[in-house]
Formats: sequence, C-alpha cells, structure tokens
Amino acid sequence: MAVIQLNYLSKALLRTVDVTVVLPVDTLDMESMTYTKRKEYKTLYLLHGIFGDQNDWLYGTRIQRFANERGLCVVMPSGENMFYVDQEHTHNHYGQFIGEELVEMTRAMFPLSHKKEDTFIAGLSMGGYGAIVNGLKYYQTFGYIAGLSSALMLEDWVNCKPPIIQGVDAKKYYESLFGDISKLQGSDKDYYALVKKIPHDQLPKMYMCIGTDDFLLETNRKYRDYLLEEKVDLTYEEGPGNHEWDFWDRYILKILDWLPLNKKDEGLNSGHVSK
Repeated sequence: MAVIQLNYLSKALLRTVDVTVVLPVDTLDMESMTYTKRKEYKTLYLLHGIFGDQNDWLYGTRIQRFANERGLCVVMPSGENMFYVDQEHTHNHYGQFIGEELVEMTRAMFPLSHKKEDTFIAGLSMGGYGAIVNGLKYYQTFGYIAGLSSALMLEDWVNCKPPIIQGVDAKKYYESLFGDISKLQGSDKDYYALVKKIPHDQLPKMYMCIGTDDFLLETNRKYRDYLLEEKVDLTYEEGPGNHEWDFWDRYILKILDWLPLNKKDEGLNSGHVSK
C-alpha cells in the first residue's frame, strides 16, 4: 500500500493544492511472492469535514487498511472550510476541482478506471454535503455517492441561522460560501433541486448514514424521505453514535461493503503475515 502526498497547481483554484492518495500497488501474493497485478483501480474520492484536511480520514479511520484489502484507490483532497462548491466571485471553483479536475488529474497520474461504475465519491459532515452535491452535479462521472453525517443544512443557510463558528456574521459567512443566499434554492448547490435535473436512469446509487445522537439527524431523515419519494436507489442507515470519528470509522467500512469492490484480499503485508 502506497500513501502518496500529492502537491500540484490547481487550475480551478489557482493555487497549489494538497491531496493524499492511497494506492494498493504493493500487495504481495503469499505463494508466488509476486505483486498482484491490476490494470485499473476503482477509485473513491473521499472528502473531509470542516476544520479538517487531506489527512483526516487517514488518521481518524482505518481507511488505509480497508482500501488495501479491497484493491481500492482512495483520493483525499483538502477542501479547506469551503463546502466543496464553486465560488465564482473569488475563483474558488471547489466543485469543478472535485468533480472534474481532480478526477482528470488523478486518472492521468495513476492507473485508475475511467468507468462511471468504478468511480465513487463520499464524505463526512461538510464533506458529506460536498459528496452529495458534486456526486449529483457530476452524475456522468460518479456512479456511487455516500454521505456520512452529512451537513444538509440548506434551510439554516437560507434563513441565516448562526453558524458553528462563533462571532461570525451569518449572512456574510454563508454568502462567502454560497453566493447570493436568495438564489441558493434551486441552484447547483441545492441537493434537492439537483436530483430533479438528472435523468432517472442515470442517477447514481446513494448511501446515507448518521448517528442517532447526531445534531444533523432530522435533516438527514428529511432528505432520505425526499430521495425515496423520487425513487432514488438509496441505502440508508442509522446507528448508535454522535458526530464523531468512532461512528465514521465503523460506517466507512459499511460503505466499502456496499460499493461494488473486489473481495477482501489477504496478501502479504505488515498486518497479515502467515504461512
């Protein structure tokens, strides 16, 4: 398993960006002692939450081991605190960065599958929102979308409810992220409106999960009901837990089991040595 710290100049953001990539290139066959050969890797683009960075998932969960066992490439970009949406007035095109540029760049660098059914996006909290809106906006790229404890707070933003960052003017803060708040509903940042813009037979499969003690529980349930009304192929789960890494560590494994991945591969590695 190679863990690669990638640093490149982003066209969408006009600055150098940091990306962590987990690539299962060094799995050894126990009997032949040769590296397992794969032509193209299935890929999960995995987004962190607010206050986090490109290494959050690596340090907070067992994603490296889980991905290695399944022959999965995981790409984890830094999204800063910008909710992974395009901010045209400052040339911070985070949506374009996630949904187009990062996919194109990593496919050029690594042996990744170009197929929609092999390309996945997921995230937690702010990253759950980012995964859902960009997975839907770029539905021709992503075949599967997963949101963990997703920050589905559209009504809070429209109504300028005070954010979790204390001392910040709510309206100015939300407009710095989403632009004109009065135009947010119905836009490509509205996870309700995006569903209706996609041909039904091209909708990605979706997975949502959230802890029963999470403050975002009710908004996630509301979106679940909406997706079911729209006949979206949705898997939804609730379980014990709050807005915390213990929950996300458990449920990222459930998501990998839900995705169409290779069976668990017990090759020779530092965590699996046997005769």
